[in-house]
Amino acid sequence: MPTTHSKRLYLPVFFAFLLSAGPVLDVHADSSTYQTTLKSTAWVITSNADNETSTGTGVYIDSEKKLLLTNAHVVGDSRKAVIFFPARENGKLVVRRKHYLTNILKLGIQGDVVAVDRKRDLALIQLPKVPGDVTAVELAEDSTTPGSQVDLIGNPGDSDILWVYTSGTVRSVYQKKFKSTHGEHDFMAVETQSPIKPGDSGGPIVDESGKLVGLAQSFSPQSPLISFCVDVTEIRRLLQSPWRSAPLASKVLLDEAEIKYTKHSSGHYQIDQQVGKETQSVFVAKNTEYHGRADIRRIWSTVQTTTEAPDAVLMMRLLRQNTATKIGSWAIEKTDEGYVVFFVAKLDATASDETLSSTIDYVARLAAAMATDLKPKETEKTAQATLAAWLSE
Repeated sequence: MPTTHSKRLYLPVFFAFLLSAGPVLDVHADSSTYQTTLKSTAWVITSNADNETSTGTGVYIDSEKKLLLTNAHVVGDSRKAVIFFPARENGKLVVRRKHYLTNILKLGIQGDVVAVDRKRDLALIQLPKVPGDVTAVELAEDSTTPGSQVDLIGNPGDSDILWVYTSGTVRSVYQKKFKSTHGEHDFMAVETQSPIKPGDSGGPIVDESGKLVGLAQSFSPQSPLISFCVDVTEIRRLLQSPWRSAPLASKVLLDEAEIKYTKHSSGHYQIDQQVGKETQSVFVAKNTEYHGRADIRRIWSTVQTTTEAPDAVLMMRLLRQNTATKIGSWAIEKTDEGYVVFFVAKLDATASDETLSSTIDYVARLAAAMATDLKPKETEKTAQATLAAWLSE
């Protein structure tokens, strides 16, 4: 769970109570697992098109291809990421964030986001190099089981400290389908009793032998001690499937197409398109939607807002036009302001900037034509004005 400082997961203050209240663990075994897993753990920093910075955790999983695994919601729509692996001074682990940021030229590594699966909430970052003491974690062959002890290393964002350790118990392993602020997800989940918070997202969940059994993903809003992790079987499926990178951010695509825009208060991008002598406002959604492996970019334009519901004549007209339009459709939404009539197109989010530009023009022309048709006729305005004038006499 990331943030804009939010792409992460955090450890609650009652972590110590959890340990003392749980079963007695082999402290030496825990320490050994921590030291081993630490060699594969990374701090991930990304920035979106609006230069909002997010951070999370990642785990190095392939030394041959130099691949780092994290959550899709950690990287967002970023194509690049800055990666830090644990550093040591005089043999001691450096845990202060400031040290890494101050020494970014020495410790930071620029990586490319090469694969994103938002349904599973997984992403792969390819690195040009890694420090000599970094090792790839070993993936477990199959899912863990309820009752198993697991360990996590994360980078909770409510602290200036990195490489934080916690442990927990597996409660269940099951297929989980749910919605979050980052979209719709559907994956085999490992539910654990362990505190996870923003910043820990993408952190390695390992079993007692140090093998990766899952990736930290989120926690329950109702119970912060209940956490959800992406199961290792989903990680294996991602590695075996064709890789697909995230679509370019709408802002980046608009800039590449040299389309002038302003940022609306809603966060979406507004383009005032010239259609003849009129100007028609078209909006491009800030974020892309996705359905399975399909990424969609919404483009729309409003033509009318009324306090009264559209009549049957208008409804039939819009339905007839929907059967004829090549791209998109007419829609009506009820809002606090009234009934909004608008045209919306859903474009393949991987389409080129030229395609985006053409779609914006198409939406603007169609909406402008409808807006003109829906304007009250001049004779009607005159009649209304005449009535008002007569009544005021």
